Amino acid sequence: MLLLRSVFFTIILPGTITVLLPYWLVSSTGAGVFSKYRVLSYLGVPLILIGAAGLLWCIWSFFSEGRGTLAPVDPPKHLVVCGFYRYVRNPMYVSVMTILLGESVLFMSVPVLIEAGVFIILAHTFVTCYEEPALRRQFGESYERYSQTVGRWIPRYRSRAT
Repeated sequence: MLLLRSVFFTIILPGTITVLLPYWLVSSTGAGVFSKYRVLSYLGVPLILIGAAGLLWCIWSFFSEGRGTLAPVDPPKHLVVCGFYRYVRNPMYVSVMTILLGESVLFMSVPVLIEAGVFIILAHTFVTCYEEPALRRQFGESYERYSQTVGRWIPRYRSRAT
């Protein structure tokens, strides 16, 4: 049942943001589909693949380690600090942003690039106003220690001496 919920929320949440919205933006504007720089647009493919792999790994970590899903209505029961969560606290959002940037390059689409900018602003607002306070309430001191050692969006340098 948890696996089915994870698949469902993956299709609904990041699926809408990384597939449906970019498709709608590109198809409704005709943005860059026949660009004269089409060969350069394929530089977006590795970004999309890296972002998708990272996103799927994080969703799997939520399922297998956290015993929950990526949806705020069905969150992990255990704090997930393994995999990409060892480096940044929000690797799913970073992965979605990477996918959107790759799609904006692939389709040479300014509207998808704007979507990426709006997405990161909304994600940052959601994380700081809702997710982090909720995680502090749910996991207490363990989340506090985690947030002091792992960066929100950018990995922190850790000295080998510590």
